[in-house]
Formats: sequence, structure tokens, C-alpha cells
Amino acid sequence: MKPRIRIVYTGGTIGMEPSVDGYRPGRAFSDLLRTALPIAPVAADTMPDWDVIELPQPIDSANLQPQVWSQIGALLQADWARYDGFVILHGTDTLAWTASALSFMLQGVDKPVILTGAQIPLTQPRSDGPANLQAALALAAMPAVREVAVYFGRHLYRGNRCVKVSSAAFDGFDSPNYPALARSAITLQIRQDLLLPASAAQFVVPQFQNAAVAVAHIYPGMGASVIHALTQAPETRALILRSYGAGNVPDADAGFMAALEQVVARGITVVNTSQCLAGGVSQGAYQTSAALTRIGVISAADMTLEAAFAKLHFLLATETGPDRVRSLFRMPLAGECSLQP
Repeated sequence: MKPRIRIVYTGGTIGMEPSVDGYRPGRAFSDLLRTALPIAPVAADTMPDWDVIELPQPIDSANLQPQVWSQIGALLQADWARYDGFVILHGTDTLAWTASALSFMLQGVDKPVILTGAQIPLTQPRSDGPANLQAALALAAMPAVREVAVYFGRHLYRGNRCVKVSSAAFDGFDSPNYPALARSAITLQIRQDLLLPASAAQFVVPQFQNAAVAVAHIYPGMGASVIHALTQAPETRALILRSYGAGNVPDADAGFMAALEQVVARGITVVNTSQCLAGGVSQGAYQTSAALTRIGVISAADMTLEAAFAKLHFLLATETGPDRVRSLFRMPLAGECSLQP
């Protein structure tokens, strides 16, 4: 029997249609997909069987809220036993954020979950959607891919390791700190050595709180008032710093550092990520980052912003207190980071 694949359509460019105000999420996506996905008869014999389910309200991914992750996770959980793999069609703007969130909800899964999308809608000339979807379907039928991954352009990336790097190129995603899991050429070249090993599966779909995590992008002249403004809401329980280079912040600004110390003292988890695309945080390598360790800020090492954000959301929704969140954040849970010393 052919593998059975469930396609989950959440919205995004791949299924959009033109309007007077620009592209907008389309309707009747299943019908559109069957007419817009040309597969030669011989190739069709090698493709898995598939069907489509849509979110009740497909969205432009710029409108994504963390609560939507719970909706997607619940759809997967409800149909998990009935399918051999899953393809999630998603808008590219926040695709890496959703892939990261799903990787923590689906730790140790025994089936492929492949996210993809398009830079040009299926209905438009030169769309990259058909090629991305055909490859994603083929990958979703491969039992060896036991993780949440993103296929885009010509590469398969670990979902919590990739970022969107271009709004115009067909190769719109990259994985700066981890190699691609597979490359599509004349043949599909899979790096078996990079795939996550089999482990005890856990399927946790929490209810996320949209305002639980805030992000502060460090810039010259940034003051304490920004930190206070970002953390004053009672729902906010974590703050991500987007620091310079290897994790550096303006430690000469006493007010700024005092504001961070006050935030940590209130029980808010503060995490340090780098603005650099590649590399990561090496907190303490410079004096300007050593102060962060002293006041209780946690290094995100080589995690992407998307992975750190989703991981914090997941831990805050599933763990009982800040000490537990801080402890688990340092540990690789789904291949999202290198092991910290």
C-alpha cells in the first residue's frame, strides 16, 4: 500500500489569490491543489496518497499568534495514527517559528512532519509551490525522517534550526548553525547521520499565551525604558535579548543593566541570543557579556531566535516554575542547539 500523507493547509502565499488589496488567503484549497499540482502519470505512481485539511480560518502567516500552534498541534494529534506522515503548508514569514514550536510539541515523533510553502502562489506563473510540495510529500513518506523539518527551495532543514533569509529568492531559507538534512538534486540526497535518532515519543499540545514572551533588539542608545516597557504586562514571563556579536550588551549603561537585573529578580526568564545569523552566544567571552551571567541571564548558545522564542513559550506553558524553565532551556530537547558546557 502507498503511504498516506495528511496535508494541513494553514494559509500563506502558496494558496493565496489576487485581490484589489494584494494577495490574500484563498478558499477551497483542496480543489485548487489538485488542479495546480501537475504530476506526470509515471511519477504519480511513486507519490504517496494524500488528502487535505484546512484550518477553520486560513491566515496570512504575518497574522500568526502562538495560540495557532495549539490548533495545528491538535489537528496532528487527532489524526496521528491514521497517516504515515504530514505536510504542513504555511506562509513563509513565520514558517520557521511554527516549525520550531512543533518540534517541541512533537519531541521524539516516529513520523515525518514537513513544513513548506511558496514565494509565489500556486495560481501564478513560475510558482515554486508545486516543486516544494512534491518534494515535501516524498519526504513525508520516508519513515527515517522522524522529526519536524522544513523543505524549501532545494533543501530539507531541521525545523528548529532554520530561518527565513530572503523574501525574493526561491531558496528562501537557510540553517546557519546546522547542516541541511537533505538536498534535492537529480536524486534526493539525505544525510542519515544528521537525522534525529529514535527516542521515546511525547506529544504535548499546550495552550500558549500570546504575550508570554517578549523580544528586545539591542541597538546603540537603547535605554532602560525599553526593557521596562517590554516586561510590564503581567502576562509576560520571559524576555529574549537580541544582543551584539557573541552576546554583548551595553554594560556601561548602569540604568540598562539595573533594569535587566530587576526583571530577573521578578522571576522573568531572560535569555540572550545573538543578532548574528551564524555563530551564537558565548556569554563571558567579553566583559560586556560577563555581567549578564552575574545577574542571571541565560545564554541561548547557537539557537535561532525562532527556536528560543518557541522553546520558551513551550516551557512556560508546560512547566511549573521559572527554575524549571531555566534548567530545561539550557538542555537540547529536539536538536535545536548544541549542548552547553
